[in-house]
Amino acid sequence: QVQLVESGGGSVQAGGSLTLSCAVSGFTARRYCLGWFRQAPGKGREGVAAIYTGFISTHYADSVKGRFTISQDNAKNTLYLQMSSLKPEDTAIYYCAAGEGSCTGRWPRTTGFNNWGQGTQVTVSS
Repeated sequence: QVQLVESGGGSVQAGGSLTLSCAVSGFTARRYCLGWFRQAPGKGREGVAAIYTGFISTHYADSVKGRFTISQDNAKNTLYLQMSSLKPEDTAIYYCAAGEGSCTGRWPRTTGFNNWGQGTQVTVSS
């Protein structure tokens, strides 16, 4: 059974930094796409970043390019999202997600991922 558990959320002032972690377990696929999504109050869930474990390709939403970095530690089975220069509009619940196979054709669609974590709150104050 695939399990994804996020941690690292919190409150920070604009311009600050946070790093989110997602512990991944139970995956039997050899290669998969790991993604970070977020959902702000009253808005739909949107893709933030994704990484393909096959040959480590990364994808980013335009709104976070240059500020966020997605990475993985295979030894720890952990996915990370390093967030810097945070803005109030980055406030949301952040979710990690996993889908078997390439990110191509999958990210940033939420329907492309069938395994989700419970989410962690990130609040950025101005």
